[in-house]
Amino acid sequence: MNRKRLLLAVAALLLIAFSWWGVMTARSGLVVRHLEREGVPMLYVAPHNAEKIPGVLVAHGYAGSKQLMLGYAHVLAHAGYAVMLWDFNSHGANPKPLEHGSLQQNLDVAHAAILEQPEVDSLRLALLGHSMGSGAVMSAGIQDVNRFAATVAISPTGANVRPLAPRNLQLQAGSWEGSFVANAQRLLKAAGGENDKFVEGKARSFILIPNAEHITILFRDASHEAAKKWLNATFGLQGNSNYVDHRMIWYFLHLLGWLALLGTVAPILSLPWSEHKLKVHQLSSWIGLLVAPFVASGVLVLLSRGGDINSLGGLLVGGAVSIWFGVAGFVWLTVMSRLPRPTLQNVGLGVALFVVLWVAFGSMAQVVWLQWWLIPARLKLFPLMSLACFPWFLASGVAQQGVGVGKRILWWLGQSLVLIGGFILVLYLLPELGFIYLLLPLFPLVIGIFSYTGSLFKEPWSSAIGNALLFAWMLAAAFPLAS
Repeated sequence: MNRKRLLLAVAALLLIAFSWWGVMTARSGLVVRHLEREGVPMLYVAPHNAEKIPGVLVAHGYAGSKQLMLGYAHVLAHAGYAVMLWDFNSHGANPKPLEHGSLQQNLDVAHAAILEQPEVDSLRLALLGHSMGSGAVMSAGIQDVNRFAATVAISPTGANVRPLAPRNLQLQAGSWEGSFVANAQRLLKAAGGENDKFVEGKARSFILIPNAEHITILFRDASHEAAKKWLNATFGLQGNSNYVDHRMIWYFLHLLGWLALLGTVAPILSLPWSEHKLKVHQLSSWIGLLVAPFVASGVLVLLSRGGDINSLGGLLVGGAVSIWFGVAGFVWLTVMSRLPRPTLQNVGLGVALFVVLWVAFGSMAQVVWLQWWLIPARLKLFPLMSLACFPWFLASGVAQQGVGVGKRILWWLGQSLVLIGGFILVLYLLPELGFIYLLLPLFPLVIGIFSYTGSLFKEPWSSAIGNALLFAWMLAAAFPLAS
């Protein structure tokens, strides 16, 4: 390792350590308890040494987890609230099947648990939920009007709201999620329109969060602050906290540090070029990439005729995504008609790459935004997901073998457009997989990172193994379990 690379490695390690310091200091002054009641995993966050403070139940959305809502939990806890988060059935660390009525059952369990906490004033409770969770909290606030003093519904779905129920309803939506904005406006009208009658429980408001879509709204300070101010107005609390949740910034710096560290080490470990390096014609590579999504989408349509397309592979939606990648990758490889031979060294390097990426993505994600540790029900799906996703990443590696930075950027752009276009085609053919639409903005970011890791190795197998394993772990961690 030369001097320049050594300095970069030291800087990367410092960035990783500094990021962990930033995330841990966000918990300063807070008590955090991990709980489980009736099989429901929960996370409780509250100020240290607090007494008789308002409690807030915070519900995540579809394909979310309790960790995804921690931004609201930290902001509210620093402002003097006790917050209870939990994993709905089939989400996060909760292996139970998602069935009719289970959302309300889970919320009731969380409600009973927050009443057990010594810091909480049982007479001052509120609700906050995102997307699927917004429907659950609005329904709970309507069902028992006197139990909850306020409800905050972010990216709201549906509920039978009225001018008197739920009490003190705030609606939020991101400016880039048009259908949820329209739904929020409809709910606001049904709930009686905007007003500030907090004492009577009739207060209503709609907040448009600028430059936010369905996922990024959860990490916007404007959304956190709007919820906090609404609850402060409900309970008569003074805004004495200046805490701003920067944990996602620390997370991305942590990821950047690990990727930089990987960049300094990979050239040392990477295998030399084979004397018989595989030659693939660029035209056939691009033809394969362009043809692949049509075949993959058609295969999903055929599979949908034989059963529930949502539950393929044991995951809701996620199984269909992995099969699409597998079919598309196989078609791409077939059109190129070239496949290098793997070696044990390739496999070893691929597994090592996965371990590094697993730590880079997940070690901090577990405490910031994602249930990264796989429960047994998810872990057993991981090998199948890995095998399904592998052809795409191998095809990508073969197509880009030996190309320079400029062409690799072009391949990144091409893959991003093909993935977005391919899954839009899937949604047109199979509207029941509509949740995929919310994932489309993530593809360029994910493919960009995988393209970078692929550029660090001189042969395609190592990067394909590492990237496929990581992508499969992401799918197994994020999507709900099928019944």
